[in-house]
Amino acid sequence: MPERLLLTGASGFVGRAMLAPLAAWGFELHAVARRPGEGAATWHAADLLDEGAMRALLRDVRPAVLVHAAWDVTHGKFWTAPENAAWVEASTALADAFAGRRLVGLGSCAEYDWAGEDAAPWPETRRIAPATPYGVAKAELCRRWMALGERRGIAVAWARLFHLFGPGEHPDRLVPAVLRALRAGREAATGSGRPIRDFASTGFLGRALAALAGSDVVGPVNVASGQPVAIRAVVEAIGRIAGRADLLRLGALPDRAEPAWIVADTMRLRREIGFTECADLEGDLAALA
Repeated sequence: MPERLLLTGASGFVGRAMLAPLAAWGFELHAVARRPGEGAATWHAADLLDEGAMRALLRDVRPAVLVHAAWDVTHGKFWTAPENAAWVEASTALADAFAGRRLVGLGSCAEYDWAGEDAAPWPETRRIAPATPYGVAKAELCRRWMALGERRGIAVAWARLFHLFGPGEHPDRLVPAVLRALRAGREAATGSGRPIRDFASTGFLGRALAALAGSDVVGPVNVASGQPVAIRAVVEAIGRIAGRADLLRLGALPDRAEPAWIVADTMRLRREIGFTECADLEGDLAALA
């Protein structure tokens, strides 16, 4: 019999990209969102911030594996939103009520220490010192889930995501904003493009996260491409794809006060989980055009 897996946040930016890969792993897939979406799953409507609704959902589904992708990530607000604290408590209650064998949570590179100018990939052993309420919330939930796993004998894995793009992304984020401007024949103003980042499409990440869910690996795992790419290269690739590189205005906007280098060490993902797929940055950007 296939194992029953419950995916929260299944209609969200990352969650919906996990539906087909999780089904391909052979799970009996159940998906939950406030408003059920589409995909190869049995859908459930529930508000996970309502503890009664959450507990009823777990009683009805009785999953062996729980992948938790639900969170409030409203663009422009989530870094400092008070809702981060509410999601820590709701996600803690979710894990407490879970009666299965494996939990997989979605964390962030924002949990790591962003100080320093070292140009080396960030391993899972990097110091945890989040600089934003969002990073603090994710790091605290990771700590709580790991303690729960040890206490109750549940296999807990924590996926730390880096820089994402893909279908359904908020239109004001980098990739869709540049693409939208070029399609409209308008100038696309960006920062300098010098910072180095780790970009991956949600399609790539959905497959990697499904592999993590299907594995026995526990603890924090960087789920990312592992490929250092200058933001400039991403913007220029969009310009080539759209055929309007002449409209790019790199350096027209100030750079954010962030590290020059944020790239994942993906050794655990590749060696322990066995996910060796290489991210196709330009191909995945072209698929959005």
